[in-house]
Parts: sequence; structure tokens; C-alpha cells
Amino acid sequence: MKPVPHATSLRRAPVQRRSAERLTRILDACADLLDEVGYDALSTRAVALRAGVPIGSVYRFFGNKRAMADALAQRNLDVYTERVTRRLQETAPGGGWRAAMDAVLDEYLAMKRTAPGFTLVDFGNQIPVGTRDAEPNTRVADRLTDMLSAVLNREPDEDLRRTFLIAVEAADTLVQLAFRLDPSGDARVIDETRELLRAYLARSLD
Repeated sequence: MKPVPHATSLRRAPVQRRSAERLTRILDACADLLDEVGYDALSTRAVALRAGVPIGSVYRFFGNKRAMADALAQRNLDVYTERVTRRLQETAPGGGWRAAMDAVLDEYLAMKRTAPGFTLVDFGNQIPVGTRDAEPNTRVADRLTDMLSAVLNREPDEDLRRTFLIAVEAADTLVQLAFRLDPSGDARVIDETRELLRAYLARSLD
């Protein structure tokens, strides 16, 4: 079952399993409709219809479609964290920070290509369409710092958080460029992004 977003992004947190499953269906429907009709044409009524739930069930969790998109973004971040964590556990010991960086970038690219609604919402920095809010990138950087500090055998101090924030901001901008040039992600831009991140991170992590 997909993770339930943090209670702070919901009007009411699900308590029972059936309620959590209903919330999952609502967010799945929201993600599918974002791909099909875009954010402007998205409506809570259409989400309820697609999810097969009463409109009141949607409003039980969300006041409006923006809150729904925010919850989807939070779920995306939770899923991404799980994917990166699993990938790091599968990585052979001794891979170091370069293997960890590859996991971070590869899992982001995989979600960009396959996760419904991700192109518009990702981790929350593109809704309303066209806006770029720095806060989600800070959340991503903080999550990665906490995850990777153990791999690096380093305290997650402010210097490390700043390093990862700069890396996340740079990667975000370049990956957006790659997917503007090619719907599947321009391979040459992605290769350059990987090399840029390696060169930058080597200054602090080697």
C-alpha cells in the first residue's frame, strides 16, 4: 500500500484501514487526472468520480484541489525516500557517495518517467503550473541529508545540508531542462547533470 501523507497536509488523518485505502484511491485518481486534463481543469468532483467515492469523502480530507495536489506531492516524496532507501540497501558495500548519488538521481528520473501526475506536481514545486517554490527542494535536501549522512559516516550538519541543497537545486533545474527537450529526458543533458553533480560533490565528500 502506498504511504499516507503526513497528517499536516490533511484536514483529517485516516484512522481505519478502509479510510486509508479511500485516501489512496483519491490521490491515485488525482494523479491520473493531472496527466489527463492538467491542474487548471482538475476538480474535486472529477477526482471523486474517478476514485469511486462520494464527494464528501474528498472534502473530508481536502478543502480544495490545491490541498490535494500538496498531499500528492508529499506522498511522492515519501515514495521517493522509500525507493532511494531500498536502492541504497541493495548497493554493494563500499559504493561510497557516488553510488548513493546515482541512486538518488536514477530514482528521481524513474519517477519522472513513470509516476502518474509527477510531471506537474513532483515534490510540490510546480503547482500552480509555472511556479517554482524553493521550499520543496529544501525538504528534499533535508530528507536526503538525513538519509545519506549514515552512508557518508558524517554528521548531518549545516555544511552538509547546504551542500545537498545546492546539489538538489542544480539537479532540479537541469532535469527540468532535460524533460523539456525530450519527454523521456534528454540523455545528454542527464549525463552532463550526473558529471556536474559528481564534480561539485567531490569537493565536499571526497
